[in-house]
Amino acid sequence: MLRTHTCGELNIDHVGQTATLCGWVDTVRDFGGVNFIDLRDRYGLTQVVFNPDAGDEIVSLAGKLRNEFVIKVVGTIRARPEGQANPDLATGEIEFVASELEILNESLTPPFTPGQRVLPGEDLRLKHRYLDLRREKMMSTLVLRSRIIKAMRDYCADNDFIDVETPILGRSTPEGARDYLVPSRVFNGKFYALPQSPQIYKQIMMIAGYDRYVQVARCFRDEDLRADRQPEFTQLDIEMSFVDSEDVIGMIDGMMQKLAKDILDIDIQLPLERLTYDEAMTRFGHDAPDLRFGMEIVDIGEIAAECEFGVFKGTIDAGNFVRGVNGKGAAATYSRKRIDELTESVKDDFGAKGLAWFRCEEDGSLFSPIAKFFTEDQLNAIKTKLGAEPGDLLMFIADTFEVSCKSLYSIRKKFGAEFELYDPKQMHFSWVVEFPMFEKDEDNDRWAAMHHPFTAPLDECLSELDDAPEKSRAKAYDLVINGYEAGGGTIRIHDSQIQQKVFGLLGMNEQECEERFGFLLDALRYGAPPHGGLALGIDRIVMLFAGLDNIRDCIAFPKTQRANDMMTEAPNVVEEKQLRELGIEITKKVEPLV
Repeated sequence: MLRTHTCGELNIDHVGQTATLCGWVDTVRDFGGVNFIDLRDRYGLTQVVFNPDAGDEIVSLAGKLRNEFVIKVVGTIRARPEGQANPDLATGEIEFVASELEILNESLTPPFTPGQRVLPGEDLRLKHRYLDLRREKMMSTLVLRSRIIKAMRDYCADNDFIDVETPILGRSTPEGARDYLVPSRVFNGKFYALPQSPQIYKQIMMIAGYDRYVQVARCFRDEDLRADRQPEFTQLDIEMSFVDSEDVIGMIDGMMQKLAKDILDIDIQLPLERLTYDEAMTRFGHDAPDLRFGMEIVDIGEIAAECEFGVFKGTIDAGNFVRGVNGKGAAATYSRKRIDELTESVKDDFGAKGLAWFRCEEDGSLFSPIAKFFTEDQLNAIKTKLGAEPGDLLMFIADTFEVSCKSLYSIRKKFGAEFELYDPKQMHFSWVVEFPMFEKDEDNDRWAAMHHPFTAPLDECLSELDDAPEKSRAKAYDLVINGYEAGGGTIRIHDSQIQQKVFGLLGMNEQECEERFGFLLDALRYGAPPHGGLALGIDRIVMLFAGLDNIRDCIAFPKTQRANDMMTEAPNVVEEKQLRELGIEITKKVEPLV
């Protein structure tokens, strides 16, 4: 090793010792002939002093040091002078007096420095990711990521899971998102697909008799991106045989309890809170609700049906809903202008027809332009239903269930952050269970799988596959952390006849089923056990445990929202020779969507 210690290791117990350090120059300071630098590696900072009595050669060389130079120094450790200790540094009680200096590599003037307080734009940081990764926050996040993955693996190993790698090059079996395709040179005109998940392979492992499988799996989906989504991502993938939903959920309960304790020193009680899908949508308007605060959605349909306000009454008569939330204490903050802005937001974003509101006055009465259409008893009933107190702002959406969910969820989320209704450092874990089996694909006028086509229905819903598929509920479950879906899974169909029936409901005839999934259907016919599992989104879990709001900040080399790598400039063009070998001809170049 070129060094004897790291830059975060030396302390008062090392005073008088000689050591060798290596690292990057973080800052340079010249105090009238005495040069100071802070030397940095991933373990910390050490203050290095270059005194004149070290000799003209080393002093001259020290004068050439600039930010991000890579150096090696030999010297002795001494206590800092009285009153000059830095309590914020692990090495803050000592300084390193250099006797030898070697510049291992110089650096160009960097476009930004890892230690600067105001960060440049994300594009510049991603372009020079090797500099961005030197930041203390980035380093601590990637170390946290490593700890989380290790803790997950240790937990699985302790519970008899076998770590199995599944192929990256597989067959295209569309599961919702677009596949990333890889052309074959050997079989021109044919393509591999990068896995959206190891779903089919892990089911095959169960059929093969390996009753507990785990993998830290790379997955790929060609879909529109956002702050918490990437085209390539990492899952902790788990599958178990001879289990039901309770077994899988219980296994992950234990893992979350371990992670919370080991990583954040938080004690969480088991079992984790659970909501059915219907309950989550009714109370919170979303299938991954943030349960760190209340502000639940309240249905006032019975009151609306009897009032004289045409919008409310007409909505109920049409078979739709009038639902609202109570913005506690928001009346003083939300002027008519801000309410109008909120109204335009739900209209533009979710297609709501409008936003009705009541302000609870100091005397407890409800004020609103529409209050005249309600009797005193009806106004009091609204107050009671929403628990209104002076200073509260009650907001209502009169529309379809879906529009009311999206609109009120958005308002709830906005108010939760704006009015600090929860502790941002709090971690809340819960489950949403019993999802619908299917959702309507309006574009193609057919059913689509809510999770994926291998999901088993609840036992009591088997008959509904024939008569009322829209009512069928699945053995599906999502782990929710602080309002984010952190993982999801299902119990799988292990009966080939039921699997074929589900394929049929999804619009696939027998021939298409055999072409796409014949190998899985064959495997199911050779003694498939009941099995199920789930995938945890490692990137998202790290983001949440690190207290970040951008998933790119917990991935070493992420893509942008346009799915390109700013540093390597991928994707990019390839040589014509490579295309000819693959039998590919580019007929039209399409500019990427912004």
